[in-house]
Amino acid sequence: MSRPRPALQRVAHHATPPTPHTTRSARTRTIAALAALSALVIMSVTMAISTPAQAAAPVRIMPLGDSITGGPGCWRAVLWDRLQRNGFSDVDFVGTQAGGGCNLASWDGDNEGHGGYRATGIADQNQLPGWLAATHPDVVLMHLGTNDIWSNTPTATILAAYGTLVDQMRASNPDTKILVAQIIPMTPSGCSWCPSGVTALNSAIPGWAASRTTARSPITVVDQYTGFDTSVDTSDGVHPDDSGFQKMSDRWYPALIPLLGGSTPGDTTPPTTPTGFTATVDCSLRVTLRWTASTDNAAVTGYDVFRSANGAAFISIGTATATSFSDTLSGMYQYQVRARDAAGNTSGFTAPVSVVPPPCPPQDTQPPTTPGTPTASATTATSATLAWTASTDNVRVTGYDVYRAPGSGGSFALVGTSPTSSFTDSGLSAATTYRYQVRARDAAGNASTFSAAATVQTAGGTAGCSATLTLQTGWGGGYVMQPNTVTNTGAAAISGWTVTFTLPAGHTVTGSWNATVTVSGQTVTARGIAGQNATLGAGAGTTWGFQASRPGGDTTVPSTVSCTSP
Repeated sequence: MSRPRPALQRVAHHATPPTPHTTRSARTRTIAALAALSALVIMSVTMAISTPAQAAAPVRIMPLGDSITGGPGCWRAVLWDRLQRNGFSDVDFVGTQAGGGCNLASWDGDNEGHGGYRATGIADQNQLPGWLAATHPDVVLMHLGTNDIWSNTPTATILAAYGTLVDQMRASNPDTKILVAQIIPMTPSGCSWCPSGVTALNSAIPGWAASRTTARSPITVVDQYTGFDTSVDTSDGVHPDDSGFQKMSDRWYPALIPLLGGSTPGDTTPPTTPTGFTATVDCSLRVTLRWTASTDNAAVTGYDVFRSANGAAFISIGTATATSFSDTLSGMYQYQVRARDAAGNTSGFTAPVSVVPPPCPPQDTQPPTTPGTPTASATTATSATLAWTASTDNVRVTGYDVYRAPGSGGSFALVGTSPTSSFTDSGLSAATTYRYQVRARDAAGNASTFSAAATVQTAGGTAGCSATLTLQTGWGGGYVMQPNTVTNTGAAAISGWTVTFTLPAGHTVTGSWNATVTVSGQTVTARGIAGQNATLGAGAGTTWGFQASRPGGDTTVPSTVSCTSP
C-alpha cells in the first residue's frame, strides 16, 4: 500500500509586495506544479479503475479420516456431485491423497483419508500439520475413530486426540470450520466391543464439541450414525457400500451448505432407491429402461439416468419425470438410475443392468395404427390419468410414447412410456392446463402417427404447512434447536406461516434467528419473515432456530409443534 501524501500547506504572504518579475515567476511555477499534480491524480484514478478485482478463491474442503473416507470413499463423489448440481461450484476438495473409482466420470477426488489410521496415531505422530501445510483447508470434514474403537481405545483417549487435531487445524488456520462426525456403526467379525465403543464415543462427541467450539472456528457435530444399518449399508460390517455412501453424503451436505453461504436445506430426507429396474432392447436398438417409482417424505421430482459405455465410468445421460427412459444402443452399455426430490436429495443408485442387442426376425417396416385421442380421468392437483383406444399392428404393439405440452401453445415433449393404453402423469402443478398426445410403437421400432391432442386442467391447490423441531446441541443450562423446519404441504404457494409450541416449565427463549419469535407464558409463536422466508412455493421449505435456557439438570426440550398458514 502506498503512503499518503502530506497535506498541501498554505504559504504566508510577505508584507512587502513582490516585484512583477517575481510574481510572474512564482505564478508560472505554481501553475506547473498544479498541472503535474492533476496529471498524477488522473493517472492514479485511471489505474484504480482499470485494475481488475481479484476473484475470490474457492473454498478448500479437506475430507479427513481413514479408509471410510479414503478408499474409495465414494461419499465424497456423491457429495461433490450434489454440490455442483445445486450451484456450489466454487469449492475445491483438498488432500495429499487422490481418490477415484466411483460411479461418476468427473469429480474432485483429493482427500486426506488414510486406510488403517487411528485418530490417536495421527495425533501422537504429529502427522496432520504436514498435511495441513500442503493443502491449507478452510473446512475440514472429519470422520475418525473407527480404527481406534477396533483397537479398544478408551473414549477419553480418542477425544483427547480429537482435541490435538483441532488445535493443529487452528494453528494452521485460525478460521478453520470443523465438521466432526458421530461415526457410522461397525459390526466387524471378532469385535464384540465395537458396537458399544461406537455408541460411547458418539454420545461423548456433542459435549466435547460444545466445550471446544469457538465463534471464529466453530465445530459442528454431524450425526452419521442414526439410520445407518451395517447389514444393508456396508459390505463387511465396517466399510460403506453405495447406499452407505449415499447416506453419508446426505448427512454431510446440510451441515456443509451454511459454511458455503447457502441456507440449510429444510428437507434432508432422500427418496428411496428405485426398485424393479429393467432394460429391454428392440430390433431398432432402442433401449427402454423401466423401474418402480421411489417414495419420499415430500415428493419425488425426477430420476437421473446414468450409462457406462464399454466399461467406462458411469456418466449422466438424461433425466425423467416418469418411471421410464429411452436410449439408443451403440456398444456394450450398462445403466443405473437414482431418484431426486425438490430439495436436491438423491437416492442410492440401482444395481447396474447390462443390455445387448436381441435376436431379431426379418425387418418389419409397417407402423401401428394411430391410437385414439387420450381422455383424462382421476385428475388431481398434481396428477392426471390418461386412457386411449389401443392401436393395432401387423405383428404386435409393444408400447406407447406419451407426450405433454404446457398451456395452449407450448411444445410437446416425451414424459413417459406405457406398455398399455393408459398412463398416469404425476408431479404436475395445481390449477394448470396441459395438452397430451400419444403414439404407438411395435417391436421393430416402427412408430405410428400421433393421436389428436387432449387438454387437461389440474385441480386447484390448497394451503397447508408442517413443522418439526430439531435439537442441535444441549448443555446443563440450555440448548439450541436447529434446523427447525417448515414445509408447504399444499399444492399452491403460501404467503406466510406460523409455528406454535410450548416450552417446558422453567425454560426461557434467549435468542432466535430466521423467524419472528414471540413468547406468551410458555407458549412460543414463530412466524416467517416477510421478504425472507414467509412465502413458500408448493412443496418448498425453510428453516429457523432458537436458543433457550433451562434449569440445571433438566434435559427436556420442546417437541410437539403445530403449523398454520394463511
